[in-house]
Amino acid sequence: MDLSIVSPVYNELESVEPLCKALHDVLPGMGVHYEIILVNDGSTDGTREKLQELVTQFPCLKVVNFRRNYGQTAAMSAGFHYAEGEVVITLDADLQNDPKDIPMLYAEMTEDVDVVSGWRKDRKDKMATRKIPSMLANRLISKITGVSLHDYGCTLKAYRKDVIKNITLYGEMHRFIPALASWVGRGVKEVVVTHHARQFGESKYGLSRTFRVVLDLITVKFLLRYSMGPIQLFGKFAGIFIGIGLLMFAFMIGANASFHLFGTEFASDLIKRPFWNTTAFMLLLFGVQFISMGLLAEIQIRTYYEGQNKRTYVVREVIESSD
Repeated sequence: MDLSIVSPVYNELESVEPLCKALHDVLPGMGVHYEIILVNDGSTDGTREKLQELVTQFPCLKVVNFRRNYGQTAAMSAGFHYAEGEVVITLDADLQNDPKDIPMLYAEMTEDVDVVSGWRKDRKDKMATRKIPSMLANRLISKITGVSLHDYGCTLKAYRKDVIKNITLYGEMHRFIPALASWVGRGVKEVVVTHHARQFGESKYGLSRTFRVVLDLITVKFLLRYSMGPIQLFGKFAGIFIGIGLLMFAFMIGANASFHLFGTEFASDLIKRPFWNTTAFMLLLFGVQFISMGLLAEIQIRTYYEGQNKRTYVVREVIESSD
């Protein structure tokens, strides 16, 4: 299998049939062995029944139905699991990504490039609620991860099989795959792709996802830099607080000496009420402890899933066409 197309689907009843038609207008002309994997992420609008119908109409189509809605990251992870192609290309099922860009992404997958990321340069979305937050998020993600891309949120991306099979996704981390792939030491390239206005339904994304994305970004940064040596991160905090503690201790010694030598009123008050000098330090320390526990929990949850070969989703059924 040369190429696998993976598309997560959630309540896209009107879009799935045009999507299949558009894909089958493009893919046969590429001269490669291909498959199309549509992952139904617990749709409730009749999409599942429509996909069962489409399996009998279109060749090389595979449908993976979830038992309930697990989210886009889990749907993409399932698609990667069932993909057999040497190159895996993902795109949205809402017809905003153009299947005509697939040959270009496939051609850009050269020997030294293992991830090709789409850039929706002329994005057809609302400025205030979609484009501006996305622009700010892309700059923040690029700065923190060290992988500079204009459009992390674009689903239209191409991955080499041996890269994507070695990345485990959780939370909202599907958007960080290029950064996680760079952790494996692979080349990442960005190309301009076509973007269309939404034709059917409503967007599943909004500003409410921003905080979750920020939390996942913190996790990605931790995994990229400190997953092999967490003590490097915690040691920095320890050094800061030990340094502050020593400075405070030296200051108290100086105040005590000042009181005994000169009897100053300020030194007397400082010695009599040390509680006020330690409260701020203790509160900061508690904050660091909670952050540390959160990061350690991230490592623990990965050990739980990967150590037992567990997955973050439950598949209801897999339907394949006879071809």
